[in-house]
Amino acid sequence: MITDPLRLAVIVGSVRDGRFGPTVARWFAAQAASRPDLDVDVIDLAEVPLGGVAPSMSAPAPVLEALGGLTPRLAAADAFVVVTAEYNHSYPAALKNAIDWHNQQFHAKPVAFVSYGGISGGLRAVEHLRAVFAELHAVTTRDTVSFHGTWESFDADGQPKDPAGPATAAKTLLDQVTWWARILRDAKTTTPYTA
Repeated sequence: MITDPLRLAVIVGSVRDGRFGPTVARWFAAQAASRPDLDVDVIDLAEVPLGGVAPSMSAPAPVLEALGGLTPRLAAADAFVVVTAEYNHSYPAALKNAIDWHNQQFHAKPVAFVSYGGISGGLRAVEHLRAVFAELHAVTTRDTVSFHGTWESFDADGQPKDPAGPATAAKTLLDQVTWWARILRDAKTTTPYTA
């Protein structure tokens, strides 16, 4: 019996008008929420008004207020799944800015990726993010969920038209990220991680 569910933060990385990220994130969060070993928190960066303000102690009051809501949620997470689009062969600027505002919140925690886009399915964005998260002392999982030709892959209700493949990929991803999350969380209770 699972008495201590892992806290999984699902981060929606795109903030553009007309973005498809919330649709993909809702589907994935439902996959994750069906597991009794997970407590899912969806963090939509469009609701965190950091704008283009770089990390600074003299940030404007609205940015500091936004961080006051975001930072504790990231700190409380045992694991992360980043839902990202691919823009110009990389990931969204708003996602990079949110990551740059945080460092210790990602230390010794696993990060997995759900990507979407055109022919590449967002995989080039994922490869760039792996290097970024390595710098933040995070562990990235090997397997991802990737939607190629996203707009044609989902129906009007926001569900994959061919649900079997994505559901299998989501299960593999969740199995990996929860394994790492539990191992790392348990290890940190006896040996604090220092960077």
